[in-house]
Amino acid sequence: MSFTNTFRSFKSRNYSLFFFGQLISRVGTWMQRMAVIWVVYTMTHSVFMIGLTTFAEQFPSFLLSPAGGIAADRHNKQKLVLITQILAALQATALAIVYLTGYHQVWLILSLSVVLGIANAFEVPARQSMVNDLIDNKEDLPNAIAINSSLNNLSRLLGPALSGFVLARYGAGVCFASNAISFIAVIASLMMMKVPQQLAATVKKKIAADFKEGLNYVKRHHEIGNTVLLLALTCLLVNTYNTLIPVYAKEIFNGNAATYGYLSAFIGLGAVISTLSIASRKPGHNMKKVLRINIIVVGFALIAFSYTHLFPVNLLLATVAGFGTMSVIPICNTIIQLASSPEMRGRAVSFFTMAAFGTIPIGSLLVGWLSNYIGPQNCILAQGIIALVIAGCFSKFLSGNMETAKIESSGIKTKNTKQYLHETTNSTVGNGHAAGHLAELPQHRQGSGNN
Repeated sequence: MSFTNTFRSFKSRNYSLFFFGQLISRVGTWMQRMAVIWVVYTMTHSVFMIGLTTFAEQFPSFLLSPAGGIAADRHNKQKLVLITQILAALQATALAIVYLTGYHQVWLILSLSVVLGIANAFEVPARQSMVNDLIDNKEDLPNAIAINSSLNNLSRLLGPALSGFVLARYGAGVCFASNAISFIAVIASLMMMKVPQQLAATVKKKIAADFKEGLNYVKRHHEIGNTVLLLALTCLLVNTYNTLIPVYAKEIFNGNAATYGYLSAFIGLGAVISTLSIASRKPGHNMKKVLRINIIVVGFALIAFSYTHLFPVNLLLATVAGFGTMSVIPICNTIIQLASSPEMRGRAVSFFTMAAFGTIPIGSLLVGWLSNYIGPQNCILAQGIIALVIAGCFSKFLSGNMETAKIESSGIKTKNTKQYLHETTNSTVGNGHAAGHLAELPQHRQGSGNN
């Protein structure tokens, strides 16, 4: 595949502005996220407080994300993203001022994290669904979504690496200030875009009725229901291992912020490799079998990580774990989208969002609490074992080829995933909020951040 074909979405001026503005801003967001966790841990020496910090930022996004999705469907997405980005920039500025002036109490840092979570609840759905409006040629939408996924993982690689260096050399205040400055790029790019105005969706049903209909749809379709359940269990019990990374850096390896940055960056490296691996799969590849293999790989990687005390080896294992865990969310997203009928895809994806992003803050609290009793190494060991158990319990489900069976049962005659995406592009574009969800990897999301 040629370079120009791989990055053909950049032919659209709006998308190019969007991509590079978001990349700079999200690198800054990851720098801030790393610094916040490190500051809270060094102040409290409590693993539970690490989980609470993640919870403070992410759980408001989970609670308010349905409202954010409704706002994205009913209002100008570009203006909504611009307003929330300005709010996030003010939050980063306040955090920098609080820290640099010496008034950095834990309760205040957590309060500002909640503010960021509220902003993200409205920013993420609008930003995701806006991708549809930025592409001149709508046939390039799947390509734009794939590139946007790589953006998430690339920022996850660069942000922690820079954060570790800056934390060790200059302190957390510079990380916070750097994030505040990084918002200039995304705000400027949004103001330079000329996005076609989209008509607001006509409201035909009450929100509660729509939610109930979506829930019944997921319960009736076992492929979707099983995928949502698998994703929720994995994000809750396995993907939250990175809550313990700062503890490993400081206590196990007797390191500093740079050590923390290296470990997190190598997890990000695995995520980038994972994205490229998924993107390079041939159309029609059985992603369910890939998902099963990756969960098993995560299990063994975490078990080995818990027993190993050689930093270079742990970096390698962190890369493998990052590869596996960061592949679960996009693969589950793909399975759900392909199994859903166009008119129900948005609501099906909303359950994917809740499973992926709602369980992580709860899991972070759980891991932080449990680690206080059994230690970080035993906690990661348990998470590795749980990953293997999940792979075993869902073995029968993951052994089948959902894509062909579900697509054909929907009456769509297709030979592969690529053709299916091409044929459903128009319906996907019509449901911008649904299609936009493909662009997001939350990453631990580990947090929402700038997501």
